[in-house]
Amino acid sequence: MTPAELSQAVQSAVRAAVEAGELAVAVPETVTVERPKNRDHGDYATNVALQLAKAAGQPPRQVAELVAARLRTLPGVAKVDIAGPGFMNITLDAATQGELARAIVAAGADYGHNDSFAGRRINLEFVSANPTGPIHIGGVRWAALGDSLGRVLRASGAEVSTEYYINDAGVQISKFGGSLLAAANNRPVPEDGYVGEYINDIAASIVAVNPGILYLPEDEQLERFRSEGLRLMVAEIQRSMVEFGVHFDVWFSEKSLHDSGAVEKAVERLREQGHVFEQDGATWLRTTDFGDDKDRVLIKADGETTYFASDSAYYLSKRDRGFDVNVYMLGADHHGYVNRLKAIAACAGDDPSVNIEVLIGQFVKMLKDGQEVRMSKRAGNIITIDDVVEWIGVDAARYTLSRSPSDSTITLDIDVLTSTSNENHVYYVQYAHSRMCSIERNAAGLGFDKGPAEGFTPELLVHEAEKELLGQLAEFPRIVTKAGEFRQPHHVARYLEGLAGSYHRFNDQCRVLPFGDDEVTDLNRARLWLVEATRTVIANGLTLLGVSAPERM
Repeated sequence: MTPAELSQAVQSAVRAAVEAGELAVAVPETVTVERPKNRDHGDYATNVALQLAKAAGQPPRQVAELVAARLRTLPGVAKVDIAGPGFMNITLDAATQGELARAIVAAGADYGHNDSFAGRRINLEFVSANPTGPIHIGGVRWAALGDSLGRVLRASGAEVSTEYYINDAGVQISKFGGSLLAAANNRPVPEDGYVGEYINDIAASIVAVNPGILYLPEDEQLERFRSEGLRLMVAEIQRSMVEFGVHFDVWFSEKSLHDSGAVEKAVERLREQGHVFEQDGATWLRTTDFGDDKDRVLIKADGETTYFASDSAYYLSKRDRGFDVNVYMLGADHHGYVNRLKAIAACAGDDPSVNIEVLIGQFVKMLKDGQEVRMSKRAGNIITIDDVVEWIGVDAARYTLSRSPSDSTITLDIDVLTSTSNENHVYYVQYAHSRMCSIERNAAGLGFDKGPAEGFTPELLVHEAEKELLGQLAEFPRIVTKAGEFRQPHHVARYLEGLAGSYHRFNDQCRVLPFGDDEVTDLNRARLWLVEATRTVIANGLTLLGVSAPERM
């Protein structure tokens, strides 16, 4: 029995008490059941009686007894105790707990999936680094977190579109083109230009394909270097994302908003909402009405549109494409964008608490031999995604970058993340998975497997280590839901570490394979069911994080 099924059982017991006239309350839409920290308090606990007592006009313990009396009659419920002011501690029998292993194996890759976000259309935009250089370490963090969050939300029933916003218009792209032109002509980098070996590499690639480019007038050269450099840099970013296991459903061009007239149309739509005004020859959006620290310019006095106008058009594009929740994942230096983006939604007539979410990430440090690593061989002054992959690998990077809340500063220790120790969290979890695969291979070598489902004897799984492991497995769907609800995939990673720990304790205390020439028993097979169920959940969790589940290590 999963926590979700037990929650429904408690809810049904409350409903039965209401229908019998014993309780005069509204039946709660959901009932929380949790694993108590002290196992002496049963397998699960719920405080539903305390929540209902005031409305029922009865003491909480009396309400709890009315509900508990019905729960005690259910198959699989061994006992229900009333504790403290009215908590209900529920103990399941061994067969009911063990049955979960069969349910997990049957569900396979779908175990943990839920419908908590069914019917929601979510646009998830992340990374979106300017295409003027390789993805740096901050963008790598968003790549890992954003892709994992997309997987978690899909597993929770949402329709998710992942999106990379290409800032291919504006001053920075012109500076990028100017830097390439200078490199190709052996000139000093222009002021505020871009440096690093990658600039020389791209410039050389452009000249190799277009040998006559250096003989063009300078304005034509600049345009060619700008457009060709942009194309090559976007292709480089796309390559890096693929190699990092990140897929974007949409690569959205900022320039397309200007070319299509969407920016001008957005200004007029916001004007119709009554929030656009003219001042000092410029066109403004009155975002201070909705919490922004100052009003924002949409069109400058010289007629040039601003980045903010593009941001407004981009938000409206997302809404026009039918997304009811639009999640922006921004870097640590973008706190000022939160209120202004929410103000765009409000000015457009939307609910900024519903239709738009802005997540801010924090910085990432890398250590080697106890010293912070700051420089990239290729980019000069930043650590790039290719550096990270070269130093620690895709799995270690994705897992470690996803195992902490996005708003916390983290440190990646290269020495730890390339070690085979328990300090290396991804190794610890992956090793647990490979250890289970090894047990299943060894069982096959002894000529047996877990057997057919109808032969499974869950009532034999009575050891405390077995019950602890089953309890952990039951929590996985709730963890996936929680990770999606809070937009924090780290809940999955931390859960996997706890599950791996429970499995290692089980493996140390409960022999799965027969010893020597001993015959294979039903207990061996029941434990093999539990091993496969645990392996399934570890693999499912790693998949949500975009990390491999190796069969051998």
